[in-house]
Amino acid sequence: MVTRIQLNAIGFVRSPLRDLDAAPRQGREGAPDAWIDLLPEVSEALDGIAVGDELVVVTWLHEARRDILKVHPRDDESRPLTGVFATRSSDRPNPLGLHEVTVREITGLELRVGPLEAIDGTPVVDLKPVI
Repeated sequence: MVTRIQLNAIGFVRSPLRDLDAAPRQGREGAPDAWIDLLPEVSEALDGIAVGDELVVVTWLHEARRDILKVHPRDDESRPLTGVFATRSSDRPNPLGLHEVTVREITGLELRVGPLEAIDGTPVVDLKPVI
């Protein structure tokens, strides 16, 4: 049985990365800093966030395929097909991205964070502190 849920974007990534082919697979693999532009209705949720904080940015990988259940890890066809739940593939039934970043700057509702491998325009669905 499939249960429907609803996620709402709280903001969007503003990045120099414009397409998936140009994006590193993980932030620590050379991703640039990027901005997260938050929506005004979530402004109070920023209370307590400071420069230097480490966050997990949860994104909706809007260009991912949702019908893929097995992939060659890291697109390396010499590796066996593996279920997406055992990989970091963006292609998956619910394409949520998890990105550990450091807050570099806060200007109003804009957070400069890095490194962030999400492409420009990626919806942000949550921010959580790294524990």
